[in-house]
This record gives sequence, C-alpha cells and structure tokens, in this order.
Amino acid sequence: MALLSRSAARITRLIGASLALMAGVSASASTGADDYRIGVYYYPGWSPGIKGPGQADPWQPIRAYPERQPALGWYHDGRVETVEQQLRWMHRYGIDFVAFDWYWATGRAAPETAVRAYLRAPSRQRVRYALLWANHFKVADAVRQWNLMIDYWLRHHLKNPEYLRIDGKPVVFIFSGDFLRDNAAAAGTTAGALIDVAQAKARAAGLPGIYFVLCTPALDYWARGFAPEAGFSALSAYNYHFGLSGSPESATRPSRSFKELDAGYRMQWKWLLENSVLPYFVPMTSGWDRRPWGASKDDPLHDRSSSTPDEFEAHLRAARSMMDAHPRKGRRTGMICCWNEFGEGSYVEPTKRDGFAYLERIRKIFAGGK
Repeated sequence: MALLSRSAARITRLIGASLALMAGVSASASTGADDYRIGVYYYPGWSPGIKGPGQADPWQPIRAYPERQPALGWYHDGRVETVEQQLRWMHRYGIDFVAFDWYWATGRAAPETAVRAYLRAPSRQRVRYALLWANHFKVADAVRQWNLMIDYWLRHHLKNPEYLRIDGKPVVFIFSGDFLRDNAAAAGTTAGALIDVAQAKARAAGLPGIYFVLCTPALDYWARGFAPEAGFSALSAYNYHFGLSGSPESATRPSRSFKELDAGYRMQWKWLLENSVLPYFVPMTSGWDRRPWGASKDDPLHDRSSSTPDEFEAHLRAARSMMDAHPRKGRRTGMICCWNEFGEGSYVEPTKRDGFAYLERIRKIFAGGK
C-alpha cells in the first residue's frame, strides 16, 4: 500500500508538473517571450590544498598550458575579490546564475571555498547560485548520508535569498543518476524514496519543495522512465562526450573535433526536447581537452575537441534555435560547461590568450549583444 500510494502521488505530481509546463508557469524565475535564463557550471578547485595537503598548488598541472592562464592570473577561488570580479563579468556578459560543483564527504560537506566567497561577494544579488551535487562516488550508508546532506542544504543554502528558484523551489542539479540509483539500492531503498524524503524535509522547512534537475543522456530509461518516476522536476547535463550524429543508441565513439562534439550535442538536444516528459535545460559546451589532467582515457583523440570562439558561437546559436523551437519544454533555460574547468578544457572565463572572446559570444547570442 505504501508503494502504491507513493507511485500514485508521484504520478499526480508529474501530471501537475506537465500542466504547469504546458501553461508556461514559472513563479520566481520566469522569462519573457524573448528572454533566456543562462547558467554556467563552476569548478571550485582552485584553492591551495583543496584536493588535500599534498597539492599546495592546484594550478600546477595547468601551468604547462599557458594559453589557459586566467586573466585573473593563477587565482585563489576562496577569496571574495576573485569571485566578486567573476560575478561582475558574468552579469555583464549575460549569465544569470552560477551552479557550483558541490561535494559531500562522509558526514560533512567538502570545503566550500568558492561558494563561501560567493556568499560574501557584493555582486551576488546580480547572479544567483545553485548547487550541482557531484555524486560520482559509491556511498556505504546512502540513506543516512542523504538525510545529513539535505539537512545541510536546508540550513546553509536552499533558503538563502540569492539561491536560484524555479516555480518557487530551490534548484539542485544531480550529476549522476547511476550512482544515485545504485547507492540507494545498496542501502535497501530507491532514488524515488530519497527524493520523497528531501521534499518532505523541504516542506517542513517552509519551502514548497526542491526542484531537482537530473543530468542525463538522451536515452529512454533516464528521460522517460527513471527521472519522472523518481520525482525529478527537469533534465539537463553537465557535459556530453559522444560526437557522432544519428540516434542516441548509435553514438558510441567520443568526439575527435569540436565539430563532432557539436553534432553530438545537437543530437542529444533534439531527442530530449522531442521525447522527454520533463522540461530540459539545454546544455552547451566550450569544448573538451583533458590533457592537463592526464588525457582522456577512453580515446586520447577526444582531447582534440576544443572550440574556437567562432565555433562556440555557432554552437550557442544552434542551442538558442532549439530553445526557440521548444519554448515550453526548454523553458528558455541553458547550462554552459563551464566557467573554469581548465583541467578538462571546458571554460569561458577570460584568459590571457582569448580575452573575453567566449563571454562576448554568450552576450551576443543570449543577451542581444547588450
């Protein structure tokens, strides 16, 4: 009976969400007919010792690639002045919110260097923030850890006035459906049951719920099965790697150029916007080149997938066209990977070599060149 009731309640919520989607309803993060809501993922790994005492200089692997040196220099992302300048640039170039990669160690949050700097930065009112839970790890006691983590979010983040909300609910991105499902199963429960617990805790804390966004590829299992059944509100992605066009099932080789990577993204966009039963926030990328961190293991040629500013602009333009073609399903919301993934070669933050070229393209495509 409990399982039956939970399933019925989830179906009812899904029907309600679909009706709201058809009506184009968004209470606290609405966009106009010609407006776009653009977010950018932020890798908070640029502070001394962030990966342990053995890595005093997180920039050391990047220094061999001087073209990637940020315009701010080899900065410390835990300093308010660093994040303040980054927020000013985001606001100036049409980025509406920043989603910080966020990690949970056993029983506690990992160091929140950049997030804490954000919460002290004067410009935080101009650029809202959200969390991307980077849950790509096995967890031994998933139920207990989930409860502790949700409580932490509610105390320290989800009720903050700067926190991004959609339909009145704070937005949380979840990186891996696989690990969420498998860790829950190992603990004798389901992802849906964990989501239900989080929603109950949020309502008890005075919120209407949590707007969970699952990062997923274009596959039936995730988009039309797992995500809606577990109670997610929307879909998106951190990044995609496959570079062959056609159907999602036929995309089996990583890209070997940005042209191929772009084609892979366009295939994912089209399938998800046409087939997902949930909203889909269109993900975009500046490219991929993981050589500073040891190269791509599946295919070293995948590291040839960096973009030029002009290629990036064409990629953004195609994403905007998809948003325009599906304004209700896509809610004119896009996610860019990434602000500063310098180790993986996915970044739009100004650098000594490219200056503001990538940010200028974002403003040109999504903010009318303002």
